[in-house]
Amino acid sequence: MLAGEWPLGWSVVVVCLAGALTVACSVRLAGLGDVLADRTGWGEALFGAVLFGLVTSLSGIVMTAVSAADGQPELAYSNAVGGIAAQTLAVVAADAFYRRVNLEHAAASLQNLLFGCLLTGLLGLALMASFSPDVTVAGVHPASFVLILFYLGGLHLIHKNTEPMWRAVRTRETVWDVPQSDGAFALRSTPRLWAEFVVIAGIVVVAGWAVTQAAEGILSATTLRAGFVGAVILGVINGLPEAVTSIAAVRRGAITLAFAAIIGGNSLDVLNLAVGDFAYRAGSLYHAAGNDELFLTSAALVMTTVVLGGLLIRQERGWFRLGFDGALLVVIYAATITILAF
Repeated sequence: MLAGEWPLGWSVVVVCLAGALTVACSVRLAGLGDVLADRTGWGEALFGAVLFGLVTSLSGIVMTAVSAADGQPELAYSNAVGGIAAQTLAVVAADAFYRRVNLEHAAASLQNLLFGCLLTGLLGLALMASFSPDVTVAGVHPASFVLILFYLGGLHLIHKNTEPMWRAVRTRETVWDVPQSDGAFALRSTPRLWAEFVVIAGIVVVAGWAVTQAAEGILSATTLRAGFVGAVILGVINGLPEAVTSIAAVRRGAITLAFAAIIGGNSLDVLNLAVGDFAYRAGSLYHAAGNDELFLTSAALVMTTVVLGGLLIRQERGWFRLGFDGALLVVIYAATITILAF
């Protein structure tokens, strides 16, 4: 039952249960991440984008790898980029829970901007790979190695940029990353917090595997296209950790952590394409992508550009009590999913 193709009813139940489990784990992660960011001295931006982003991306990594290994390259590709689009929409969800001012105004920082630039570059490289010659080395396209090196190089530049020539202007609504009280975690040791962090990461991995199996069952039992299933079912479940943890972090007052988790998680999700390329043994994953998958990648790139614009303009109030960027993100995502459905 676990290894074979799952029936439609069972697949739908598993997707719902995995989604609920992911939400519960993500709420807990927000508190752990906020405390560990202070105790490690990393700060909310770097901790949120790297370690926090890694844990919340684990389900997506598993989804992409399993789909690719099972010979579903379009599902694997669309999950990776669909998760980016859904997670970018999490900016709007977190903004809705932070009513003082537009979230991009409060969370504007050099590191968040640089992570947005890193994400834009990674998405651009993924598109370039799909239009490059279909050449592989031991079954892996060279672009997969380039993506990994590009990400590591970006992290190095962001981490070393301690004396920037540019700073976000501080306003009365800017929320700076300063250590806060540990609250309910105050009496718990740092090793114990790390242990819980790792356990939750393991649960997220299992949930990611289960959702992938369920998505393949839904794809087989219906006439839905792989791009749509990957973008909506896998993509939304993949984006749930970032969305929920960001909302929970906002409610704790950890604004920088909330925003960094989304952007950093998205950057790691682009590397899912490299993971999928390693797992897919029939050739290059980038060249197995169809028009739907490339369209979805372009949409994720446009949405990231909108977020960067929001960070630069720092509008305090905008359309529908959101910034202009939040409203545009909803429109772009809705249009993308509608087009993929037909």
